[in-house]
Amino acid sequence: MARPVHPKKEIEAALKHAELHGWRIEVGGSHAWGRMYCPYNDNECRCGQFCITSVWSTPKSAANHAKALRRVVDNCTAHRKKLTADRST
Repeated sequence: MARPVHPKKEIEAALKHAELHGWRIEVGGSHAWGRMYCPYNDNECRCGQFCITSVWSTPKSAANHAKALRRVVDNCTAHRKKLTADRST
């Protein structure tokens, strides 16, 4: 079953970016629209601090929140290690 579309187009684009990199998106929660879960869930990946990220439904700035979500995905250390290993083989 497909997930619901986020009402802010910038954030929806960031969520699609995350899904392309293997992140799982779950809709619902107490105060957030949903959560993004890292596919690696590695304890060494910045102490696991960024393996779960909240997605807000109505952030003050949708563009800034989308940029922050992309940054979390792109700066995942486990993902970077995998890319480096794939390039060296």
